[in-house]
Amino acid sequence: MTSFPAHPKIKHKKMIFMFSPYLIREDFPILKRKINGHPLIYFDNAATSQKPRQVIKAVKEFYEKHNANIHRAVHTLSHEATELYEEAHEEVAKFINARGMEEIVFTRGTTEAINLVAYSWTLRNLKTEDEVLLSLMEHHSNIVPWEILSEIKKFKVKYADVNGDGTLNYEAFEEAISRRTKMVCITHVSNVTGIVNDIKRIARVAHDYGALVLVDGAQSVPHMPVDVKGLDVDFLAFSGHKMLAPTGIGVLYGKRELLEELDPFHGGGEMIRDVSYNPARGRCIITWNTLPWKFEAGTPNVGGGVGLMAAIKYLKSLGMENVKAHEHTLTEYALKRLKDYPYITVYVPEETSTRSGIIPFNVDDFDSHDVALFLDGYGIMVRSGFHCAQPLHQRLNLHSSVRASFYVYNVKEEIDRLIEALKEIQQL
Repeated sequence: MTSFPAHPKIKHKKMIFMFSPYLIREDFPILKRKINGHPLIYFDNAATSQKPRQVIKAVKEFYEKHNANIHRAVHTLSHEATELYEEAHEEVAKFINARGMEEIVFTRGTTEAINLVAYSWTLRNLKTEDEVLLSLMEHHSNIVPWEILSEIKKFKVKYADVNGDGTLNYEAFEEAISRRTKMVCITHVSNVTGIVNDIKRIARVAHDYGALVLVDGAQSVPHMPVDVKGLDVDFLAFSGHKMLAPTGIGVLYGKRELLEELDPFHGGGEMIRDVSYNPARGRCIITWNTLPWKFEAGTPNVGGGVGLMAAIKYLKSLGMENVKAHEHTLTEYALKRLKDYPYITVYVPEETSTRSGIIPFNVDDFDSHDVALFLDGYGIMVRSGFHCAQPLHQRLNLHSSVRASFYVYNVKEEIDRLIEALKEIQQL
């Protein structure tokens, strides 16, 4: 197959309903590429997403017309850049239903957002007898910072177990939490299995014990509606590059009252309101800037913020419920097809409502990297290895796995191509 069929616009409630993956594909220039003589099929969306021309245009236009540093100069370009950057914060706040842009801190990505909370909060608040509770399904970005800091502050890191199908063991979670637990750090959606955790339930239990909740939303915010008020989470971290935006831009959401209490993670320009030398004390006295700027030291990634804003506007035009439904349809279709091949083992739970558009699998007698390289020969991009979640692979007794992950521009015909390629590899 060298191309995919066009799809007509669908009439819906007296308007043009624009969500069609066949139409959406036209917005992504990279999908016109051929890899090894085959049309590109991109199933590595959990790692990073491709970028629509609307995002590419927004970033290009910023650098061609508005590029300047923000919050510093009085000239026209600085004013324009500042307005765009602040508007980007406002768009993110509305997208996740935060109370305002004061609760939105731009970071380099999910990893930096988690580290910001870990260092800013832990160094001032945790004592030896305190505990931080994680789960065994966490990405390394939500494990390593806490383990590093536990060596410094001597608090205890605990891990809630997962079941044999990769779902969170809620009973084990509720047994592990106690009055000593000061922070619960949990992923919203597993980047290995696509399992969706019940964040409302987790937050309710955590708050009953007086603990704060930090959610890794890297695999949820790009793929489903996320309402921070409805979930009642204290912190939420996610990345722009997984939701059609450029790399190097991410978000930390925090409840305003908590961000007000935290000291900055990075020090430098922009994040201060006043620095004055006190001769009597022989030191500089520092007053932090207002939210969210006190957490955004130095020259920020303004172009990345503009790209993130364009990506959010694009996703909003599609409708996040539609994005979620489309991925669910693709996942169900792929799972149904994969069941016909006994030499392919899929690692997902039976319950469909707890899954996102991620399918981990292995092919009998083949290493995951060999499978990924074989598929690359057919122009099919998948992930292989531990996916930065080695403890979960250990818990599931997996040496590694192949991961196919879907997004708005993927179609069933691509899944058919994947199946045909997997049939070829078995013949080897």
